[in-house]
Amino acid sequence: MRYLSTRGQAPDLAFDDVVLAGLAGDGGLYLPASYPNVAAEDISRLAGLPYAAAAARLIAPFVDGAGRDALEAAAAAAYAGFSHAAVAPLTQIGDNLFVLELFHGPTLAFKDLAMQLLGRLMNHVLRERGLRATIVGATSGDTGAAAIEAFRGQDAVDVFILYPDGRVSDVQRRQMTTVADSNVHTLAINGSFDDAQAILKSLFRDAAWRARLGLAGVNSINWARVVAQMVYYFTSGVSLGAPHRKISFAVPTGNFGDVLAGYVAKRMGLPVERLIVATNANDILARALATGRYEPRGVTPTQSPSMDIQVSSNFERLLFDATGRDAATTRAAFASLEQSGGFDIPAGALEAIRADFDAHAVGEAETTSEIARTWRESGYVLDPHTATGVSAARARLAEDPSTPVVALATAHPAKFPDAIEHAIGRRPAPPDRLKPILAASERFARIESDVARVKSFIEENARAARVLAKA
Repeated sequence: MRYLSTRGQAPDLAFDDVVLAGLAGDGGLYLPASYPNVAAEDISRLAGLPYAAAAARLIAPFVDGAGRDALEAAAAAAYAGFSHAAVAPLTQIGDNLFVLELFHGPTLAFKDLAMQLLGRLMNHVLRERGLRATIVGATSGDTGAAAIEAFRGQDAVDVFILYPDGRVSDVQRRQMTTVADSNVHTLAINGSFDDAQAILKSLFRDAAWRARLGLAGVNSINWARVVAQMVYYFTSGVSLGAPHRKISFAVPTGNFGDVLAGYVAKRMGLPVERLIVATNANDILARALATGRYEPRGVTPTQSPSMDIQVSSNFERLLFDATGRDAATTRAAFASLEQSGGFDIPAGALEAIRADFDAHAVGEAETTSEIARTWRESGYVLDPHTATGVSAARARLAEDPSTPVVALATAHPAKFPDAIEHAIGRRPAPPDRLKPILAASERFARIESDVARVKSFIEENARAARVLAKA
């Protein structure tokens, strides 16, 4: 399997190279040259498989032949530490309404499903090649903690995570800043997640600096993240009757990677009826699908901070496919975004996107109301991100009550105790694995939202830079 850039000006790569590269050298995102097809009988055979075995089977076609044995071992190790035997269990909370619990990993967020696997795959490639990597990531809340947990203590890796200062929950921040391993560095950026993500992309576009420090990306711009997330669409779909029954999915969405994984599953053959993009007040995706104009506005802080994003990077992958993989059109669109602050989605592409996707914006009051309603009616506690997905799922069921809708539960409610208490009058009890960080000391650096300052900090602290300086 070869991978090509959405902007068409970077060399095609193999899977292992894509794992290390993250962002393409031309600023684009990597996609497979084609999507493998999973036949109906092979979807049926996933029933009853352990999650790790299903993951290895579904991801294998995306991996070069020599790496498939490593994939099986990585998947087995990645999911061994999850607190639920099913890894990603389903819970029914209403008529044809289900919650897919993706928060049973070490950091209590869906990012663990991909990051635990990516960490092991990347470590395997680095060992095979005798390389050292400098991982730089931007987070709106959960990605940073998941990346730190996946790579902490690794001798060949240094981790630098940028997060928007004051715009993540206390628990999310502490999951990053209380890690004492010397290879972990957290940087509180004076700005929004979009500012942090813009810095990240600028670092990756500096080819010489990127090569010198062995820069590697673990945000959802890394294709391995997306393909790992594809797995739970299949496993939950099979639990509800796939391939013989269609299912819709409602996905709390910020950077578009998680819902894009559902699109990949559909392209592979999973019978997905609708993919429902749930946004909070930062509703660029809902506006884009409604109007055909992709135009960021200022970021509004909300009780669902991981979705406080206006530039949804993975939308580029969808646009590339929707234009018939027209790299020139994709390149022009994102040049317009950078230069003029937005672009119009071509009419044919917009029609293709609407054929698969719906979008539903959920405001702050509606989010709180959904948490309270679900608690009142089913005794189930939703975190504020998941609440947007459940609200969007209910809207879909009002139109089509016959097709099951799975809302992705992207974080444990204990990560957002203030929002939960505001909605239902009680604070969720923290899981045992969360308790130690609540009293631990924090370690982080505050830094201006400036590429040069971030570069300087990384150069001063990355072991790859120090090794090269001595050579």
